Amino acid sequence: MLRVLATLGALLLLLAAGAGIWGWGAYSRPGPLASSVQVVIPRGGTEAIASTLRERGVIADPRVFAAAAWLTRDEGPLRAGEFAFEPRVAMSEVLAILREGRMVQHRVTIPEGLTARQITALLERAETLTGEVPALQEGALLPETYTHTRGDTRGSIVRRAAAAMDQALAEAWAGRAADLPLASPREALVLASIVEEETGVAAERPLVAGVFVNRLRRGMMLQSDPTVAYGVSQGVPLDRALTRADLDTMHPYNTYRIRGLPPGPIASPGRDALRAATRPEATDNLYFVADGSGGHAFARTLDEHNRNVARWREMGRPTPPPSSQGRAAP
Repeated sequence: MLRVLATLGALLLLLAAGAGIWGWGAYSRPGPLASSVQVVIPRGGTEAIASTLRERGVIADPRVFAAAAWLTRDEGPLRAGEFAFEPRVAMSEVLAILREGRMVQHRVTIPEGLTARQITALLERAETLTGEVPALQEGALLPETYTHTRGDTRGSIVRRAAAAMDQALAEAWAGRAADLPLASPREALVLASIVEEETGVAAERPLVAGVFVNRLRRGMMLQSDPTVAYGVSQGVPLDRALTRADLDTMHPYNTYRIRGLPPGPIASPGRDALRAATRPEATDNLYFVADGSGGHAFARTLDEHNRNVARWREMGRPTPPPSSQGRAAP
């Protein structure tokens, strides 16, 4: 009887050892996943997680996964969220990824020069975000790329972008040039938004800002086409050229009819435009017009400016484009 019991004990030990070896192999060897995949792990416990991973081909056996999760439970809970798994990922690594919360990072980019309406539409199209877009004030969000995880709210992106703009504007204002004809950071934001809309050439932003600062100092009208377009379209991109009627219509954003800055920003300026508005290039220029190559021709006098306009027209363009300032005007 003792010999039988000893034999059975030995067999049980062998079976246990074999099961342990098999279990360790299942836990540590490469898994069945054939190609990279992103998986949204639900809330609801280990069984729901194991079932999802099996459906997406990350693991082979949900029962083995559940057992491994239970045996290693002291290493922490399994998290819900969106996770990325590489081909042949081992079960041990799957558990580590879920426990460490290595969630997939998504990005939403707010380009420079978008209006509040355009930013709202952009955030509404972001499929990885949830919730409504809060009401946006013009120029309140800093154009930048914002990382997030699936399920984050649109409101959270808005709050981050607003805080980033507050910080960027404060830094630009703190480093502003002396004797600027700007009374507050708000006015700097307004000017930066105009600079942003006037040129897409980074090197020109300080020059453009310098022209507008010179005009403000002299009490001249800014004569900025983008401000007129903004007033006409109410923040929706204008799909036509400005007309003489547009330039003659009186409204608070028509800088051909009002002196000084308009009452608010016309878009969200980026960091470079904020720096240009607060540290403009020292220049004698008072005018600029498109030069036909994507940039602008700058001028100190009206006669010089009119010659630049004439050259523009000689290229077959009857009037300067909506993105340029300084039509032939005093």
